[in-house]
Amino acid sequence: MPSMRFTRPSLLLFVAGLFGSGIVHHTAAAQPAVAAGESLFTIADGGVSLEAPATWKRVQPKSGIVETEFAIPSEGKGPDGGPLPPGRMTVMGAGGSVEANIERWIGQFVQPDGGSTKDKASTKKLKVAGRDVTLVDIAGTYKDSPGGPFAGGTTIDRPGYRMLAAIVEGPDGNYFLKFYGPAATVEQHADGFRKMIEGMVPVN
Repeated sequence: MPSMRFTRPSLLLFVAGLFGSGIVHHTAAAQPAVAAGESLFTIADGGVSLEAPATWKRVQPKSGIVETEFAIPSEGKGPDGGPLPPGRMTVMGAGGSVEANIERWIGQFVQPDGGSTKDKASTKKLKVAGRDVTLVDIAGTYKDSPGGPFAGGTTIDRPGYRMLAAIVEGPDGNYFLKFYGPAATVEQHADGFRKMIEGMVPVN
């Protein structure tokens, strides 16, 4: 696998290969408190810009490897009659091939009927703002790792979840935009996610 290079001086690289993943992540630089309604953000070391839907709330990232994070509001009730939890979208740069990362995401879901998650997942290739983009759609019981995918610890089963993700390729590494939550929440905001990706523009 070719080496990955991220040019932003303030970012630190660490290797997740110790966990057998072969994925290289960079930690995000410390950021000031997020202003309410801040929907514009950049990826690819500032090379392209995106605008999240206006109803999404930008929040401080819960993990040091996440550069940008949004909480996505829910409508309706869950199976227990309580309110649905919000969805979450994270943005980060990472190494590893597109295919390896998709396989890793598929491995985070299992099907209630014991079927193949890979057979039920879908991918789509796009060209946006001069970048190759892969869209991924996966649903099932999500194996959530609250401490992060490489931190170890407890895994929580979250049935009825769905993930929409986009992998944006670039000369200095790939960027990953991952939106997941209860399937009903993701369905409510699926069009907004896709429009955000399709509306990506280069920064001059």
